[in-house]
Amino acid sequence: MKYKTKGTCSSEINFEVENGTVTALSFTGGCNGNLKGISSLVVGMKVEDVINRLEGTTCGFKSTSCPDQLAKALKEYSNQ
Repeated sequence: MKYKTKGTCSSEINFEVENGTVTALSFTGGCNGNLKGISSLVVGMKVEDVINRLEGTTCGFKSTSCPDQLAKALKEYSNQ
């Protein structure tokens, strides 16, 4: 699934979910090393666990962040 981010340096999140588990994750733009790290940590986790851990994370003065946008993307996916 592709998710267009809002309010972050990254512009898009691409992810795959199988049986409630994140199986692939990549970001377009943003802080390359940090987002590769987040992707490595999240792949293999249950969707609901990712949402619970990352939702509400902020970045500096912004009210959101790339991890928060990932939580929003996964929530949107879960509500389909």
